[in-house]
Amino acid sequence: MTKHGQLYLRDIVPPRSKYYDKGRFGRLFPSLVPFLPDTQAVRKSLLTLGELGGIMDAGADNPDNAVLPAGFTFLGQFLDHDLTFDPTSSLERQNDPESIVNFRTPAFELDSIYGSGPAASPHLYDNSPNGRGIKFLIEKLDPTNAESKDDLPRNSQNTALIGDPRNDENTILSQLHVAFLKFHNAVIDKVIADGITDPTQAFTEAQRLVRWHYQWIVLHEFLPHIIGEQLVQDILKNGRKFYKWRNEPFIPVEFSVAAYRFGHSQVRPGYVVNSGFRAAMFGTDPANPGPDPDNLAGGKRALRRFVEWHRFFQIDGSPEPDNISKKIDSKISSALFQLPFSAIAGLSDNPSSLAQRNLLRHLTFSLPSGQALAKAMCIEPLANNDLKDLKDLGVQMEQKTPLWFYILKEAELRAEGRTLGPVGGRLVAEVFIGLLEGDRLSFLRADPTWHPTLPVNAEEKFGIVSLLKFAGVA
Repeated sequence: MTKHGQLYLRDIVPPRSKYYDKGRFGRLFPSLVPFLPDTQAVRKSLLTLGELGGIMDAGADNPDNAVLPAGFTFLGQFLDHDLTFDPTSSLERQNDPESIVNFRTPAFELDSIYGSGPAASPHLYDNSPNGRGIKFLIEKLDPTNAESKDDLPRNSQNTALIGDPRNDENTILSQLHVAFLKFHNAVIDKVIADGITDPTQAFTEAQRLVRWHYQWIVLHEFLPHIIGEQLVQDILKNGRKFYKWRNEPFIPVEFSVAAYRFGHSQVRPGYVVNSGFRAAMFGTDPANPGPDPDNLAGGKRALRRFVEWHRFFQIDGSPEPDNISKKIDSKISSALFQLPFSAIAGLSDNPSSLAQRNLLRHLTFSLPSGQALAKAMCIEPLANNDLKDLKDLGVQMEQKTPLWFYILKEAELRAEGRTLGPVGGRLVAEVFIGLLEGDRLSFLRADPTWHPTLPVNAEEKFGIVSLLKFAGVA
């Protein structure tokens, strides 16, 4: 068992239920049948669809999304790690979503940052006189130089000491995690300066402020960028149509396995991280496997492994960021077809292609086709001709299309790759807004009229750039 869910046991077809409890995965449309039967022919077609050099491999033809800086790609990954962690499901057996525990709480509450709090996760916190056990522990890229850039705290083997190990998967994400640690620490300083000196009370108030400002960014900046402001306002005004639950929110597999994996199409082959470091996402030089390889691998500490955030977001009139997201479309950067772990010999269902892994999960989770889901949502589905590239796969996949591929193609054809299309957009928006509405401690539930209170420039709305500046990293 690993965090990527590599188990190899056959299982019976799992049952289906309409209602789910908190901490579980579930289905939005439990009555819809799987898009295709789980046969060797279908698996072969999915592997072909997601192979290096295949239909989804962008190669050199991978256009930028001119309206979206690349920082939002990694913010999206950060949000995912805050909502879901499934280390137990398999790519080979069929999985019952209702039986799979979500090792993250389905809420935008930053448990990937806070862990279980200072008492239960003391290794995350700074117990020096300055930290008082309520600030996060932060280290330096050069521990001998107090002027060097900041890094995650690490043990002697460079394993990050953080609430979610996935936030050290690459340098950009690990530095975003550092920014959130520093944001919390800066809010602690403000809360104490405002007169709350008791450590427990200061931590509680700072955590509330951090979470609410973070949730504001999710609702009022990230979501409009990804699905469009009009759909956000429609759901806030008229309510959710499809994302319902009995007790407390759950994570739908239509969201986690398909819709929210749109971000994989936004990933660039490589990034300009700072003025002295431009690197590919993967592709370590075998001659340089040490602490500073020529890629963006996580779990490393070296002086050049820091992020200049103006290269990922537009900051105070700075030039256009060096790094722009790729379009949301059915093409994926070639680097993601060769992930840095190898397929296990003899097990074709454990491929190193991210696209193949995503597609195989449609069988193991019995996901419906994109066309069936569109009809269930009363949205006109894509025509067969829109999906003609799938015809040669030989299993009528242009008529019954894997939901993830369908959502990417829908964004490509109906939103020019700038945002998600109507099916993908509504799935993501309803889950995001539903999670905020279902969390009794969120600002949207506890105080819907609340607005950010941390200082920003008079002409600036609070957003991720404001957070980075308040944290002192931009």
